[in-house]
Amino acid sequence: MREFTEQELVRREKAENLKTLGIDPFGSAFKVTSNSKIIKEEFEKYTKEELEEAKNEVIVAGRIMNKRRSGKAGFMDIQDRFGNIQIYISINDVGEEEYELYKSCDLGDIIGINGWVCKTNTGALTIHATKYTHLVKALRPLPEKFHGLTDIEERYRRRYVDLIMNEDAKKIAFIRPKIIRCIQNFMDNRGFTEVETPILTTLLTGAAARPFITHHNTQDLDMYLRIALELPLKRLLVGGMEAVYEIGRTFRNEGMDPRHNPEFTMMEAYLAYSNLEGMMELTESMYQTIAREVFGKMTYNWYGNEINLEGPWRRVSMTDAIKEVTGIDFKKEMSLDTAIKLCEEHKIPLEEHQKSLGHIINLFFEKYVEETLIQPTFLYGHPVEISPLTKKNPEDPRFVDRFELFIGGKEFANAYTELNDPIDQLERFEEQLKEKNLGNDEANDIDMDFIEALEYGMPPAGGIGYGIDRLVMLFTESESIRDVILFPTMKPKD
Repeated sequence: MREFTEQELVRREKAENLKTLGIDPFGSAFKVTSNSKIIKEEFEKYTKEELEEAKNEVIVAGRIMNKRRSGKAGFMDIQDRFGNIQIYISINDVGEEEYELYKSCDLGDIIGINGWVCKTNTGALTIHATKYTHLVKALRPLPEKFHGLTDIEERYRRRYVDLIMNEDAKKIAFIRPKIIRCIQNFMDNRGFTEVETPILTTLLTGAAARPFITHHNTQDLDMYLRIALELPLKRLLVGGMEAVYEIGRTFRNEGMDPRHNPEFTMMEAYLAYSNLEGMMELTESMYQTIAREVFGKMTYNWYGNEINLEGPWRRVSMTDAIKEVTGIDFKKEMSLDTAIKLCEEHKIPLEEHQKSLGHIINLFFEKYVEETLIQPTFLYGHPVEISPLTKKNPEDPRFVDRFELFIGGKEFANAYTELNDPIDQLERFEEQLKEKNLGNDEANDIDMDFIEALEYGMPPAGGIGYGIDRLVMLFTESESIRDVILFPTMKPKD
């Protein structure tokens, strides 16, 4: 058992003292009638004299963030979910017993205040307390006021303290659900239906990623946590739902960095009778709707770049983008030997399963182009080898009807004109199986039930997947994914 600090011992003693007074140190229900936001919005416009005459009564609750006492009166700031509000308390108004409770309270304690709204001589909006109620004793002290949690790992590990001490963290925590609600309203208004699909699956499908593996005891069956939402949603298109989307947790057993967390939130959407063009319009419109309705602006500073979401967004093919930077034209017919030689000349290492023209084109893109796509860009025309679930381009079957959205040099979305040919789909799955046998542990399994579903007929469709965490990073101008996930994956403390 750990040793308590001197401050912690004092606080525990105070908790025991409260019990002797018949007060539960950890409180009970308390009826609140107002909060810091409402009070500021309703009463800031009034003068000191007007507020003293009206004596508008309120009941608030919150955490004590600072305290200034002098003799038989004092001030303190309490924090609720919307911010801080100042409290004035005097022994003449609350009586000796309650004033003694105030005198002995500590920063971090949670209290309730009955009072009326006033302004100080300096014009600060304040609640003049008429009753002080102890609610919860904080047994640990808050971090020092001016520094908060300076260890960034501790900020993420102890998010509850970060939310108390860090206004930016709290702002992001409240803005994220507003962004998601805006997305849901946007999709619903477009005629989409929000659905839920299984998180546990027996097959590795829908993306190229390493899975988390778990075990179903009753069935004695190893299962995966899903790496994508795709195939169940496309089954719903077969079933006639026509326009569906899901916002849900997805899991990939891969590295962690400022832009990746093993557990993250995706949205995937599928629209019957649409295509790549439809997904581009949907995406551009959705981002601009979030920008207007949630933030009221179109430009965002992200990783030192001024990002402008005004349309129309740039559209460029992968081969044209590579040619612009390197001068190499992969659109022309090229032998695999020539492409491998180009990799050697440009010092691009090749795994065995990457020895195909499509993989080499993608490696050139990742090395020379990806980080240069700063303003919103739809990058289309991916090689068929890296897109096992996408319809081939009818004019050039070496490539598929797919795009990725890049902003600030990072991928934000991945879209397709969906492959609905069950014969072609099975051949693609079989190619993936060959890659898996060559050592690609991110290759897809063969999902025969999905092939069967396609044999019943899936309408032509457009589909897209969005990384919601990265989207929130852009709009909140955050540079770490851990800032926009309340509880990011962390290594346990020793």
